[in-house]
Amino acid sequence: MGSAAGAARQAAGAQGGVGPADEGRVTDAHSATIELVDTTCAVCGADDAEPLGVGEDFEYRTTPDSFLAVRCRRCGLVYLDRRPAESAHATIYPDDYHAYDFSAERFGVVYKVRRRLEAHRLLKVAEGLPADARILDVGCGDGFHLGLLDEFGPSGWRVEGLDPDPRAAARGEQIGLTIHTGVVQDCDLPEAVYDLALLIMTIEHVADPAEVLEGVRRLVKPGGRLLIITDNTGSPDFRLFKRRHWGGYHFPRHFNLFDQSSLRRLAGRTGWDVAELTTMTSPVNWVYSIRNTLDDWGAPKGVVEQFSLEAAPSLSVFTAFDAALNAVGRGALLRAVLQRPAGSSGQEGDR
Repeated sequence: MGSAAGAARQAAGAQGGVGPADEGRVTDAHSATIELVDTTCAVCGADDAEPLGVGEDFEYRTTPDSFLAVRCRRCGLVYLDRRPAESAHATIYPDDYHAYDFSAERFGVVYKVRRRLEAHRLLKVAEGLPADARILDVGCGDGFHLGLLDEFGPSGWRVEGLDPDPRAAARGEQIGLTIHTGVVQDCDLPEAVYDLALLIMTIEHVADPAEVLEGVRRLVKPGGRLLIITDNTGSPDFRLFKRRHWGGYHFPRHFNLFDQSSLRRLAGRTGWDVAELTTMTSPVNWVYSIRNTLDDWGAPKGVVEQFSLEAAPSLSVFTAFDAALNAVGRGALLRAVLQRPAGSSGQEGDR
């Protein structure tokens, strides 16, 4: 790690404990410092990064720690230095984490609108799949996307999910979905049988994204596809808020964050062909960047709550705004469709 990033890490209090940014802040009574581990770039392996921003868990206040985001000088990957250890998982993903219960009861009109939009997007990427296609959602959370495929796709499709957290799996199983508990690189699932795999807002959460892409490629048929949707560090919202409040940091849960170049490099390194790589409209990072700023500045709770996943007006405004940016290739999210080369083995790659 370069000296500039190392100094910033010390200033951030990233060794664990409360950093300077936390002084005087009242945190949740249940929050606690967590175990952190050293990191290097997960795409190219370099230990040569520049500091970008320092922030906290603005959304859930699971820990009083501050965290440092850095950018690899060689490949452009943005990542946490240092990141939470595996032992911190249950702490940084609380029981009320939104991906564990994204329901109409909790999110109201936002759920209904997103449900229609996501169903359309999923069916578009699934065009041309056989009537008996087998689909795997990796990092499926409560099974939101699985439920859409099950409801709107052909009746012959077999949809399955995989998630490391048993709380998420239990939620999906309650509504009749097939969800396996585990991680894709170690799971006991059959190889080369899935026509389509999904990594929707998942790859940014994992410590070793290359290992995950190789694990998915092992399960997908030669010629099969993988849809990746993730935050875009090449977006205007990142540029505006990267010093501290960018919603895509999702401190401390997003470990690795990509632009088009670093994601393309990761795909090539792990043996995938890039069929499509574009940006996609999303209001979430805009809304949460403003929310984080207001919260950090001590705005009244009622004002802060106008910028959240439950706040339909602010989500609507920034959906329109980001749609205009997406029209010129600057949307808030990356959307990649990768393809396993026909005739390839599951062991190929450049690790």
